[in-house]
Amino acid sequence: MDATASTPAFPAIDAVLAAFDGPWLGLAWAGYVAVLAAWIVRQRREPMATLAWLLGLAWLPVLGWAVYWWLGPQRIQRSKLKRLRARLALAEARLPPCGDASEAGQERLVEASTGHAPTTATRLDLLTGGELTYKALFDAVALARRSIHLEYYIYEPDSVGTRLRDLLAAKARDGVEVRLLLDGLGSRRCSPKFLQPLLAAGGEVGWFHPLKLGHLLWRPTLNLRTHRKIAVIDGVVGFTGGVNISDTQSERVSAAAYHDLHLALEGEIVRALQLAFAEDWHYATGAKLVDAAYWPTPRRGPVRCQLVPSGPDNPLAPIHRLTVEVLHNAKRRVWMMTPYFVPDAPVLLALTNAALSGLDVRLLVPRVNDNRLVRAAARSFYPELLAAGVRVFEFQPRMLHGKALLVDDEIALIGSANVDPRSFFLNFELSVLARDAGVAAALAARVEGDLALSTEVPRGWRPRGLQAYLDSAARLLAPVL
Repeated sequence: MDATASTPAFPAIDAVLAAFDGPWLGLAWAGYVAVLAAWIVRQRREPMATLAWLLGLAWLPVLGWAVYWWLGPQRIQRSKLKRLRARLALAEARLPPCGDASEAGQERLVEASTGHAPTTATRLDLLTGGELTYKALFDAVALARRSIHLEYYIYEPDSVGTRLRDLLAAKARDGVEVRLLLDGLGSRRCSPKFLQPLLAAGGEVGWFHPLKLGHLLWRPTLNLRTHRKIAVIDGVVGFTGGVNISDTQSERVSAAAYHDLHLALEGEIVRALQLAFAEDWHYATGAKLVDAAYWPTPRRGPVRCQLVPSGPDNPLAPIHRLTVEVLHNAKRRVWMMTPYFVPDAPVLLALTNAALSGLDVRLLVPRVNDNRLVRAAARSFYPELLAAGVRVFEFQPRMLHGKALLVDDEIALIGSANVDPRSFFLNFELSVLARDAGVAAALAARVEGDLALSTEVPRGWRPRGLQAYLDSAARLLAPVL
């Protein structure tokens, strides 16, 4: 009986435990940490990010590796390589050049960091609100004769989305080439059934980082989205900005619709917008848009402007870099509008420096936000902004969704990017830099109208009680919001 009791019930397991009952486990762990440290340090990220990843992977090997695989910066590098192939494929097509090279200044910074030279526009109109944007977009689509290229982060299968789908399907039946590129996460509710009428009519649909099990297991890109909003009609009319395709942005559907800002473009800048779409389309589908019909001879215009694409495939972070640059070079005023305000250290320093230097610095954010965590994080920055002299305004009527930056009397930056790390470093974003007094004046009038509907945060405002702790806790998450 005693002999039977001493016999191991699971000899294989006991052998494994015996192997680690000694110095081997410690040595293996030390070797793992040494290799891990050498690998992560070689990636040359910010010191705090490097330490955070190193500690997380060292102390939580299994969970840490899972998080790193799904959300980590190494996936950004792999994504960058694939997007580079898309860019080279378009370069091989020898598309006609767009814009004129710039020698110095902010335009040169954008060109050096994005490859997009300064261009011009015959028309650059600000569109306020979703319904005005939809009317202009639908009218342009209805007049299309050759091609319609659309790219959206959010496309909802609701009344607005259905109207546009049906219009696109009708144009496809008429022989117009229709291509619709949707983000796999933001447009996840667009089912095959919803898109079938467009596909049956001959339209094409591409998915940017689709949410498919196999795709997510082997190419996990949950954190890398196309936040861009692009429409190019016949290569001559373009739209971009902050408006998605959704009832939440339609004043016709709801009086509480998001208050947004969009651009209608014509002229040379549209070729740059077409190039941005073509690169994304090739990246998502593998198809090249090199037919001459997509690239009509551009018309130069009086409005000097430049396309500023940005994304995790570009380590230079052009929109972030440009934002900091124009803030540091402001001479008279800085007016910033954004729904999600979670600035990193360089942007916060530039804003407060401008205010401390005596400039008219105003920040316009929504009072009611669809993301409570982001709103709490934004409030945590109010005290230091107010102390430096920044005037903070909260838009009252509804959710403010416009993204714009006005500097002095001639610089306007308008597009899809928010003032947060996600827009600056993780999302694929698109902005337009306009150096034009007329555009700046139109943007100033729009901001002034919104300020009239806003409440200014008092200079001595401080969070109270539990809210102060909640705001500070939310700020800890700022790098990942």
